[in-house]
Amino acid sequence: MHTEATDPQALLRAAGLRVTAPRVAVLNAVAARPHSDADRVAATVRETLGSVSTQAVYDVLRACVNAGILRRIELAGSAARYETRTGDNHHHLVCRSCGTVVDIDCVVGSAPCLEPEDANGFVIDEAEVVFWGRCPTCRASEATPPGRALER
Repeated sequence: MHTEATDPQALLRAAGLRVTAPRVAVLNAVAARPHSDADRVAATVRETLGSVSTQAVYDVLRACVNAGILRRIELAGSAARYETRTGDNHHHLVCRSCGTVVDIDCVVGSAPCLEPEDANGFVIDEAEVVFWGRCPTCRASEATPPGRALER
């Protein structure tokens, strides 16, 4: 099953989870800002609901990940991030300078899309690939010599 942002209430019901205001707000926050960490999600939820505990946000994120509604990605040197795109074994591009994260479709095909020579008895269902580099915006700003940006 491949899911991207759709109706949060329908996703929750389909997963057998109760529809609550915090759950809907968390799903809307992640859909609005994919690849957000829990702190960013909590701040966005507070803009919508007012007061909500950080623990409540973590609980909702965990429940939604366990139900397959959200995907948790763990990038080196970064807090866990969350996205609504699940079930398709896609990968990510990460900018080393600004931390921007971009989805990229699986580079080979269907899941797991990469298979090791020896799986050591494991049944593999997913391959996680992260491409690292610099985004166009950061590359452009790095190419501008210091002080030149202010000259006209």
